[in-house]
Amino acid sequence: MSTKLGHPVLLHGFGGSSATWGDDIVDGLSAAGLVPVLADLPGHGGDAGNADAAAFTLAATLGRVASWGDWPTDLVGYSMGARLALHFASANPERVRRLVLESGSPGLATEAERTERRRADAELGMEIVEQGIETFVDAWEERPIFESRRALSAEIRGGQRALRLLNDPRSLAAALEGCGTGALPSLWAALSDIETPTLLLAGALDRKFVDIAEQMAERMPNAHVVVVPGAGHTVHLERPAEWLAAVRGFLR
Repeated sequence: MSTKLGHPVLLHGFGGSSATWGDDIVDGLSAAGLVPVLADLPGHGGDAGNADAAAFTLAATLGRVASWGDWPTDLVGYSMGARLALHFASANPERVRRLVLESGSPGLATEAERTERRRADAELGMEIVEQGIETFVDAWEERPIFESRRALSAEIRGGQRALRLLNDPRSLAAALEGCGTGALPSLWAALSDIETPTLLLAGALDRKFVDIAEQMAERMPNAHVVVVPGAGHTVHLERPAEWLAAVRGFLR
């Protein structure tokens, strides 16, 4: 297969790392000539230990994303990574060929919602620092939004847990403060201006993000929704074959 399809940039979710995409996704994209660029968002993975506030602003983070890609190319994001990918595409429409948002959101619509979320994220950040990474990961994995991941094999769940434990509490707290949902401006009003062809992926068991994806598609001129049966928030882990079928077909 031709390798001219490019190298999509993949942005992971909060508390994860570039490694949490998993071998199924990386190998499946590579086999289709879509060898991905895997990079760690500020404070995650290889950047764990960084707690410099200047590194966690939206502008600084988008600058790092810009440095990772051979633009124009495709941009793929999951959860927090999807939110950041949407901001990048909105600010740099000429750079993003196609956009894939898995379990993503344009943010919170009102200032009151964002203020409340910033308060909650600040509280969570303090808990992570005070209680340590293991306690945080235990609590994070038990959140209702990730309930469907309990059906994954013990090997996959253990591997993901081990990767999350490599993160640093202070770095995760800084990431929440600088790039959390409450810290970022809402993009709901900007969706109609984002003309980049966009795939909105959501798991059928994650009703909240199915609804968000459908609302986004109504506003975005070149977006369509794929809902994956039997999957929750983390579609790429729970249904990697279906994720690959949707993403590879879209990017080709």
